[in-house]
This record gives sequence, C-alpha cells and structure tokens, in this order.
Amino acid sequence: MKPKVFSISNHKGGVGKTTTTVNLAAGLARMGRKVLVVDLDPQANLSQSLEIKEADPSMYNALKGLCPIPEVQVNDSLWISPSNLNLSGVELELSMEPGRENLVKGLLKKLKNQYDYIFIDCPPSLGLLTINALNASDYILITLQSQYLASQGLAKLMEIIGKVQERLNPNLSLGGIIITMYKKNTVLSRDVLEFTSSRFGEMLFHTKIRDNIAIAEAPASGQDIFRYAKNSLGALDYSNLCMEFINRFEK
Repeated sequence: MKPKVFSISNHKGGVGKTTTTVNLAAGLARMGRKVLVVDLDPQANLSQSLEIKEADPSMYNALKGLCPIPEVQVNDSLWISPSNLNLSGVELELSMEPGRENLVKGLLKKLKNQYDYIFIDCPPSLGLLTINALNASDYILITLQSQYLASQGLAKLMEIIGKVQERLNPNLSLGGIIITMYKKNTVLSRDVLEFTSSRFGEMLFHTKIRDNIAIAEAPASGQDIFRYAKNSLGALDYSNLCMEFINRFEK
C-alpha cells in the first residue's frame, strides 16, 4: 500500500480536530496499520493526549533544522512527532526562510515510506504551519462541529485549500469531512448535517462522532478512547470511522 499523508484541519478551535487525529490514528494502529501522528499545533494538545508533556527534541527543533523529525513510539504500531510551546514562535522565526512552505514536506519525505499513514494535526489557524501541512499532504480531512458558526467557516478553509492546490501542491485532495460532537436530537445538528451533505455529498463521512463524555475525558489520562473506555459510544463511533476510512482509502 502506498503511504498517504493527511492533514486534519479546521481554522476554528474546539471542533474535535486533535481528538479525531488521536483516535483515528490509534484505531488504525489497532487494525494493524503503521501510523505516525505529527503535532504541528503549538498548544501541543496532541502530544499531551498521548502522555508526552515536555517534548525534547520536538517539531520546533526539526523545523529549525536542528535535528531530523522526532519519532517517539507510543505502541507497536503508533508513533508521534511531538510538539511544545516553542512552536508558537516558529512562524515569525521562519518568515524570511527561503522555501519555508516546504519544510514539513522535506522532513516527511525522509521517512514517509516507513508508515502506512501519516496524520498531521494542524493548528487552529491558516498560517505558515497549516500551509506547510497542506503542502506536505495527499489529503485534507476537515473536522466539523455540528454548530452553525463552525459550518460557516468552511468557505474560507476551502478557499485556502484551492490556493494551496494552485500554487504549491496540485496533488492535494479533499479526503473527507467528519462531523463531530453530534447531537442527533437537536435541530441545529441535523441542519448542519443537511447543509454539509447537500454541499459536499460523498465527501461527508457517514460516521458521525456523537457528543460523548468519555471522548472529552480520555486526553486527561493520556489515552486514546479505545484504551480509556473501549465500550463507550465514542469508541464505537471512532471504530466505525476507522472502518469507513479504510474502505475509502484502501480500495
């Protein structure tokens, strides 16, 4: 199977982006795929969700050219390239660097063939780090909270994707949209689902990640949802998402 790189992105915070990165990667690793997750968010929530609190070296060091991309083993099939708060200053520090949009792409090129899937957790912004991630990726996955304001931000994100395709990475494709924090009994959730489905059709994953307390609790214990609460609705939803993901990208 040809290795694939995915950016998981939304410039709005709190939409389940990091949670989806952790649990999609962990679920695929449980299914025998070799997976690397790259924490490109200065908040380092992805690293903390996998019990890495003080990463050294980190993605900051790699982007500064001080070391290769770090690979920390989480379990038999899952690795992470962790982040820390130092990454918050990297966009300014690299603002005059030639080829700054290609840094992540260059780092991943050296190890891409070691993995089946690489997932990049993007920051909640459309700055240099996100552009780097999109430039390095084959696909973008968008997490969309089932709320009105989250759905209204899609247009801006699609505009940025179009510019990256035109100017940097013509091979970038929309891999799909994942509805998170879904509450089936609310009119708002159903309206957002209907709006997204009518606009993006088959790009919308059938699996919806329901609002579930176990999903919110798991990061505090440094665990994915499968280790934290394997019988929860959250574990069921992410397991179904992994199966749908495999059917979509391994045909």
